[in-house]
Amino acid sequence: MIGEHRYALRATWTGNRGSGTSGYRDYDRSVTIEVEGKPALLASADKPFRGDPARWNPEDLLLAALSECHLLSYLHACVMAGVVVVDYEDEATGLMVEDGAASGAFREVMLHPRVTVASEVMRDAALAAHDKAHALCFIANSVNFPVRHEATILVADESA
Repeated sequence: MIGEHRYALRATWTGNRGSGTSGYRDYDRSVTIEVEGKPALLASADKPFRGDPARWNPEDLLLAALSECHLLSYLHACVMAGVVVVDYEDEATGLMVEDGAASGAFREVMLHPRVTVASEVMRDAALAAHDKAHALCFIANSVNFPVRHEATILVADESA
């Protein structure tokens, strides 16, 4: 399935308190992100940047995109390898470093997938599928910092 895939969304700033951006402290960082046919996502800047901590921020969304992309790529890799996954969760972390000039960059993301497979004989292939998933992940292939993973593989009949 080779081809181009285009994505579109609308991001609307909703933080005008009445005087626009007349001063750094005079506006909210509230944003509504909409994709046709999907629920609206309430977003903001991260709290250290005067944002609303109850809303999603760009850093959260980047980390979520990397985690979900790995998960979906991993499930595909497992199907192709004959591995039956019965449970998957990830505790992803990311490190962003400010540069002191009002900017910064992510330095790395670490995924901690905890995967349960149906049988002990699938354990090695399940672990190897993480490398394949990393190679397949569109989002990880699009960033300029390392995306690493430290996986834990459990077996369903052992975890009961």
